[in-house]
Amino acid sequence: MEDPLPSRSLIDGTSLLVNKPQGWTSFDVVNKIRSSLKHSLGLKNIKVGHAGTLDPMATGLLIICTGKSTKKLAEYQGLPKEYIGTITLGATTPSYDSETEPDAQFSTEHISEEQLESARESFLGDIEQLPPMFSAIKVDGQPLYKKARQGIMVEVAPRPVTIYEFEYTKIEMPNIEFRVKCSKGTYIRSLAFDLGKKLNSGGYLSSLCRTKIGNFKLEEAWDLEALVEHIGNLATKPTI
Repeated sequence: MEDPLPSRSLIDGTSLLVNKPQGWTSFDVVNKIRSSLKHSLGLKNIKVGHAGTLDPMATGLLIICTGKSTKKLAEYQGLPKEYIGTITLGATTPSYDSETEPDAQFSTEHISEEQLESARESFLGDIEQLPPMFSAIKVDGQPLYKKARQGIMVEVAPRPVTIYEFEYTKIEMPNIEFRVKCSKGTYIRSLAFDLGKKLNSGGYLSSLCRTKIGNFKLEEAWDLEALVEHIGNLATKPTI
């Protein structure tokens, strides 16, 4: 039976689809795979990178590239992304998601179906989006999240992004389940915060899963534990 992921392919360069577990950073996944490859294949070093960060709270599709395939990272990063998740209305958090505790509470009793629909439609197309302070965007060489944890607020310019599709899949107040297809650089946490603001309330992202990057699908991805086990098994096989 042909090996679906031979060691020679990993060394020379390949692109892997991986389902990121909750609580892991994207760099945690990269480091785990790099460490497994070095240990199992007896390598001193190997290039490994990812094509688009997922927040620790989020799960879902990461494209991981090894070897010469790391040259494709920029190409993959530019592809549209698709997500499913849940926005909780009636509160805000400093990080715009459930990584931090709510810092303000708001009423949701005034929010009607018509207002929800009008707010949803207002985000479709080309929009200007303000990134969250708890993000990896660097200002003066330091990520914003480090400044935010120090209580330092920095003015950041809005960024142009495109929301191709945005739909509610289930409304059970104060929670709204959704699906969104968007351009590179879109912060779904900011979308959640801005939706709450548009509704004269508050909002934060309470769950998120990336399901697609371009034509790559989460269903085609490796479970991280299974991938690491597979790489470990290559230690007993000859390099081909």
